[in-house]
Amino acid sequence: MGVALAEDEAWMRHAIRLAQRAEAQGEVPVGAVLVLDNKCMAEGWNTPITANDPTAHAEIMAIRLAGQRLANYRLLDCTLYVTLEPCVMCMGAIAHARVKRLVFGAIDAKRGAVCSALELANADFLNHQVDWQGEILAEICGDLLRDFFKARRKR
Repeated sequence: MGVALAEDEAWMRHAIRLAQRAEAQGEVPVGAVLVLDNKCMAEGWNTPITANDPTAHAEIMAIRLAGQRLANYRLLDCTLYVTLEPCVMCMGAIAHARVKRLVFGAIDAKRGAVCSALELANADFLNHQVDWQGEILAEICGDLLRDFFKARRKR
């Protein structure tokens, strides 16, 4: 395993722990961590239900906190790790923040806006294209979501 893949998997495992925190709060289990120079700048997990905020997705929470910590709305040279392929709102924020690299776990065939339902990662009309890598620890990330929704349907 290459160094880059090992680092990606390590940070994705961190994002998975954050997704589990969201699940413990009754939220859809999605976690995100924003990294600069192999150091955590910010973390986020889904909180739209508990925060009464439809924009409180894991990615948005991490981007907001990183911007404050770095005192810059441009997150140049940062990598965002997220357990689920980002939606259109989150891809917009990722592009506007100029996140250099995006790494995600599970594919979201219905709502994913990187390479699935929409392909915004390299859309010509955006002022920034993000390098991306999908399906890192995808099975673990996908199982977390499937198990969550399976349990909800049983209720």
